[in-house]
Amino acid sequence: MENTTNSSSDYDYDYYYDNYYPENDSVASTDEDVHLGYCREAACIIMVIFNVIIFLLGIIGNGAVIWITGFKMKKSVNTTWYLSLALSDFIFCATLPFTIDYMLKGSWIFGLFMCKFNSFVMTLNMYSSIFILVIISVDRCITVKFPVWAQNQRTVLKASVVVLLVWFVSSLLSIPPAKFRETTNIGSKDICYNNFQKNHHKIVVFMRSTFGFLIPFLTIFICYSILIRKHRANQMSKFTKPFKIMTLLITAFFICWLPFQVVSILELDGTKHGPAFHTAQQVSGSLACANSFLNPFLYAFMAKDFKKKCYSFLSKIESAIDEET
Repeated sequence: MENTTNSSSDYDYDYYYDNYYPENDSVASTDEDVHLGYCREAACIIMVIFNVIIFLLGIIGNGAVIWITGFKMKKSVNTTWYLSLALSDFIFCATLPFTIDYMLKGSWIFGLFMCKFNSFVMTLNMYSSIFILVIISVDRCITVKFPVWAQNQRTVLKASVVVLLVWFVSSLLSIPPAKFRETTNIGSKDICYNNFQKNHHKIVVFMRSTFGFLIPFLTIFICYSILIRKHRANQMSKFTKPFKIMTLLITAFFICWLPFQVVSILELDGTKHGPAFHTAQQVSGSLACANSFLNPFLYAFMAKDFKKKCYSFLSKIESAIDEET
């Protein structure tokens, strides 16, 4: 008989353990039953190292972008978009030490609030990042299609309002996953896990895949189609730097997040998956995390003479973000 409450190990990219919880309401009382313990396997150690690298590069890179766009450069619509994107990634990277500690010890020592908050921040990062990328695409499309209108209407104040709206909507969409995050004690370990009820697991995944991937993808695809047609109509031989930067950011996001979205949907079949699927969860989750440190390096890569002047990293980021007239 099916119970109304199901303890699920839905794999969010803040959780790297294949913890199995029985279908009834009782939770196993031994570590052996749920495969918990310290991080000793090679795969776990690799994941820990990978996340430490993401944390360090993400904090340094996004911190540099925040400093440049927030304090060094003249305020503009473009710097407002990139500042918001960097803030989102920086906040996510700042919460990674909690996940790294959890991976190393196999026990959540930070309490229920941080269990929920950690999940909230990570989901917020996903939504806010893709929404800002959508805004950048729409903004670039409007600028190219209606240059006179854009010149008169695009202001920093309006861009700031749009960013605040994006963060508000992203926060609302991030509440459900955090709501079902719970902690429990199994043997000597405290576990932070998803405790979905009835069909709530499907609802969360549906919201995440629809509003965090499918709809943004379609919107960006439409914007790109318009931009490419306009580019060909004007018989331009090269795309501008802002277009190239936008292309790199969006491509990186979809490459990093597509595997995670696919694995999340496949997880809904309700069966207990084997080691291969668990490996797919780990890889897709790590790939999703990696997106949070890539953007600053993409900015630098797009700057002129990057290969010859790698030492001037901060100036390259500023050069890439700066608007072209």
